[in-house]
Amino acid sequence: MSRSAPKSIFGVHGVTPYSRTTGLPYGELRIAKNSSLSMQGDLIDQFGGSSKYPWASEEGAITAELSLNIGELPNFIYELFLGVAPTAASAQSSGSISTITDKNGTSIVDATNGIASVFLLSGSSANLKLGKYVVKAVGTDTFNVYLNSSIDQGRGTDTTFLTDDMCVASAVAFTASVASVPALGLSFAQIGTLAFTTSDTATFEVLPVNSSSDSVRIGGTVATSFPEYGALVYGQKRGGTTGQMIEFDCFRCKSAGMPIPFEMGAWAGFELKAKLLHDETKDGIFDMRFVSPT
Repeated sequence: MSRSAPKSIFGVHGVTPYSRTTGLPYGELRIAKNSSLSMQGDLIDQFGGSSKYPWASEEGAITAELSLNIGELPNFIYELFLGVAPTAASAQSSGSISTITDKNGTSIVDATNGIASVFLLSGSSANLKLGKYVVKAVGTDTFNVYLNSSIDQGRGTDTTFLTDDMCVASAVAFTASVASVPALGLSFAQIGTLAFTTSDTATFEVLPVNSSSDSVRIGGTVATSFPEYGALVYGQKRGGTTGQMIEFDCFRCKSAGMPIPFEMGAWAGFELKAKLLHDETKDGIFDMRFVSPT
């Protein structure tokens, strides 16, 4: 009888967090760059007398931790590591324009005399550009429009920034109760007699035509809740004739917080950490399975 092939781990295949209540997976983290399971224990030494070496040593606490470096941000990551699940929206074939609201002063958005709404200029959905917009009164019946980022300025008809303070449309006026900015795909509806106070502002947000979108607010005092979860960690399936596979089932994980890096010219790697807690029912912190298929 020959000796069996050594048991080795090469690479990482993926990580699958799952619900401890239902057992259902949240989803698979496929762009797993690095993962590790760490069990760091303390040894408590007994010193005394003139000896420079301990007389005895006993085990102290062991900290078990799962470290992940992933290259993707599925929605469940926000739920497990930041405490809030995003709201997912279906495709928007005409984009989305939020309700305009007064920001500084109260003269721009008014139920009787002012701007009643912002809406899509007919046939111009391709010109909608992602961003947060500011309307600023520059006269009793005219306004400027400001776009807070250049990230999407080339979508559809190019948008030109007119000033360093990111004005994209100046002295916009109403004709027959409508004012339009074609390059932005936007129209503004007038109600009553305009009486803007110069320098008052109002804001709204725009999403371009899209296949999907997500939104989430992190840090709310009521909504935030960090659930415990399980996690399956898989090493890369070995090639050649071995086909060896290894699986770790971490029964009870707890996370709180994560970095979100932005690095020039590089894919973001999200460094995630989870404490492995003792599972009373299973009397352990994880199971390991190793298989050499035939």
